[in-house]
Amino acid sequence: MSPFLTPIRRALALGVLAAAIAAGIALAVGGCAGSSTKNIAQASTRSLPFQTIFEAQSELTTDPGPTLDQLKRLGVDDVKVFMPWGSIAPDPLSRKRPQFDASSPGAYPAANWTTYDSIVRDAAARGIGLDLALEAPAPLWATGPGVPAGTASSFLGSWEPSAKQFGLFVAAVGARYSGHYKPPGASTPLPAVRFWSIWNEPNYGQQLAPQAIDNSTVESSPATYRSLLDAAWSALQSTGHAGNTILIGEVAPRGETGPGLPGNFSGMVPLQFIRALYCVDSSLKPLQGDQAALRGCPTTAAASKAFPADNPGLFQAAGFAFHPYPQGQVPPNVPTAPGDLGADYADLPQLGALQRTLDGALEAYGSSYRFPLYDTEFGYQTNPPEKILRAISPKQAAYYENWAEYISWRDPRVVSWDQYLLADPPPPSMFDTGIEFASGDPKVPLFQAFRMPIYLPVTAAKSGHDLEVWGCVRPAHYAMQGPHAPQFATIQLQSTTGGRWVTVKRVLLTDAYGYFEAPVDFPSSGNVRISWSYPHHGEKIHSRTVQITIR
Repeated sequence: MSPFLTPIRRALALGVLAAAIAAGIALAVGGCAGSSTKNIAQASTRSLPFQTIFEAQSELTTDPGPTLDQLKRLGVDDVKVFMPWGSIAPDPLSRKRPQFDASSPGAYPAANWTTYDSIVRDAAARGIGLDLALEAPAPLWATGPGVPAGTASSFLGSWEPSAKQFGLFVAAVGARYSGHYKPPGASTPLPAVRFWSIWNEPNYGQQLAPQAIDNSTVESSPATYRSLLDAAWSALQSTGHAGNTILIGEVAPRGETGPGLPGNFSGMVPLQFIRALYCVDSSLKPLQGDQAALRGCPTTAAASKAFPADNPGLFQAAGFAFHPYPQGQVPPNVPTAPGDLGADYADLPQLGALQRTLDGALEAYGSSYRFPLYDTEFGYQTNPPEKILRAISPKQAAYYENWAEYISWRDPRVVSWDQYLLADPPPPSMFDTGIEFASGDPKVPLFQAFRMPIYLPVTAAKSGHDLEVWGCVRPAHYAMQGPHAPQFATIQLQSTTGGRWVTVKRVLLTDAYGYFEAPVDFPSSGNVRISWSYPHHGEKIHSRTVQITIR
């Protein structure tokens, strides 16, 4: 068991305590209502908690406090914030390195920290966790030579970034957010950051290049990422973050294969990237000889034996992060590309393949550790506003998103759910995955689906037989921490002929994050929803509706 799972153990302990308290309450009140509205305690069927991560980068950087208030009302546990190396570094567009102590936070331009300091302070004040993702682009003075002529300026910062210089940068960030650093003029230290992601989508050429060399026959980005990770890991350990949640991977879900691919700037299929990262072949056996040397891997038995100790982040990280983005019209349980083409993908239907690859890679070096998997990017492109083929209606996206979250929740290795973005980018945009339009208006029912997901694995039954209702009252996470516990989810039914909604069961929430499963004997066909009221002001909210058939 990795020593870096402390935050997960803490959350799990809170969930168990909440379940025990709630079970006692349920026993006390269970006989106060008829069987159709009986209060029930639902013990979580998961061994690890399932937290919510949200990405609203543009809103957080321009208006952090109000944005965090909104995300807390939605029940978000953690926000993921990207910190591009070049946004902090001095003279990032110069090829000549400036003279400064890159490991000292005070040596960087003070104004470059301002936005991030505000987010860190505001998140801590609201009790919201912060996943700080340290990523490309690198300042040009920290990139390698030989970038191809004509390369777009937006790609230049991904070309062979220096691991040594990245380690110094991470040391500066780690020191600044250690909980002990007081910026000049400040009366109190900045809050500590205890959740980190190392780089972003390193199997994607716009983030790390080149991806492959020698006519794409040799993977090169995994070795570069391995060096970046080693440097970042050492820097975080040395600046007081040894017990933190540190995520590695952050892999994009798909990639390109074929002659000349992925080349410099295209995407490598993620499982191929992982195998080269861990220096194993397609059978998950350690590479040997020239094949190992070409990929920066151990070439002797002694070096292979030392590989885990030489690369502790690869074997001791708190979790492996992945971005299981869907492809629109395809349901979340259907492979995007069946057969050989999709065999090395890491989207949601390929969870098993991702786990087998990671497990086999670690086993090749004698490790029995099983990485928790963190979903740190997910979302559906919608029409409106996008008109491309894979964009789907907000209603369809709401259904698929709840289905995908249910699939993830059912897998005990997956420990987080992510939403990317809050609002769509201003038009023209090419990635409109927000739960709000660019105007700020909610995408109903996608907004509802995130705030309070509902999914029924089966939607038809004979009379007198239960249907399973799975759901989550996401905002109840914060209500359960205060004096407002216990909290209940109300399952309601509206007949097929319409009319008022009738409560058929009240579920006592015992999971620390608001998740539950409840068997329900519905009296008739109709529409099902979950209802809940905020305890502070009484606003009642609802999930999307699901149609059921009782025969």
